[in-house]
Amino acid sequence: MKAVRIHEYGGPEVLRYEDAPCPVPGKGEVLVRIHAAAINPLDWKIRAGHVKNWLRYTLPMIPGWDFSGVIESVGLGGETSVSEQWKPGDEVYGRPEISRDGAYAEFIAVRASEVALKPKSIDHVHAAAIPLTGLTAWQALFDTAGLRAGQSVLIHAAAGGVGIFAVQLAKWAGAWVAGTASGRNQEFLRELGVDQPVNYEDTRFEDVVRDVDVVVDALAGEIRERSWQTLKRGGVLVTLLGQPPVEEGIARGVRGAGVMVTANAAQLTEIARLVDSGKLKVFLEPAFPLTEAGKAQELSEIGHVRGKIVLRVA
Repeated sequence: MKAVRIHEYGGPEVLRYEDAPCPVPGKGEVLVRIHAAAINPLDWKIRAGHVKNWLRYTLPMIPGWDFSGVIESVGLGGETSVSEQWKPGDEVYGRPEISRDGAYAEFIAVRASEVALKPKSIDHVHAAAIPLTGLTAWQALFDTAGLRAGQSVLIHAAAGGVGIFAVQLAKWAGAWVAGTASGRNQEFLRELGVDQPVNYEDTRFEDVVRDVDVVVDALAGEIRERSWQTLKRGGVLVTLLGQPPVEEGIARGVRGAGVMVTANAAQLTEIARLVDSGKLKVFLEPAFPLTEAGKAQELSEIGHVRGKIVLRVA
């Protein structure tokens, strides 16, 4: 098969479009013919070697852990339930295990439990943009923060990959939403449903947002430190980058928690239902062909994109 692989850590130039062995699905796995794969910051952080101290790969390796495609085959010798659930031709999307080769390729072998039927109302390019960021937003808001109707939430980087889904999911759940973004994205936030857009270029968010139940932090650093004061007592700060200091939360009478997204087919199924019912929309930057994965990663690394960047594979 054709794939994009990394033979050494470095800049975008180390991404090679080349022939690679086609994976063989094992027990409890399916082989998916990939139609589209999304770009996430994790991809270029791995490529650059930023996380090699805790996430080690045998090189060469294939990056990319968001995909949409069609099941090609089901692994032999697996559970009967797998072959009963999935058949060749099923259109699926998923977020595979990041310790294995990823989705910048024509095929990927994944655990059957890591995929769900893709939303019927959108194409593969749009579906590929959902799994990692959609699951991250879901698990931050509901599994970690326990967000419920009538509560309030501050979402940082609300026009970014996770932020866009977090805003829409919070509104679907019946929450009041404040969101930070640049000046050019203020109207976009209103279109998403943000009740109080905050332009971080001219306004300190802590001056205008107070007493929220939940903060979703995708930035860490100074932003996270300033976010504590926006919470009401008993509130929770959920960070997507590491773990917040426990002592800071205790001192303020709030809770801090980190999120490490995990594959969850049931949640992907619910997210697909929300997409098909029109309650959840997907926003993309222009798509790139798989051969231009380096250019796509460069755009992601620069930042300030609206929504997701996707690679067209088939």
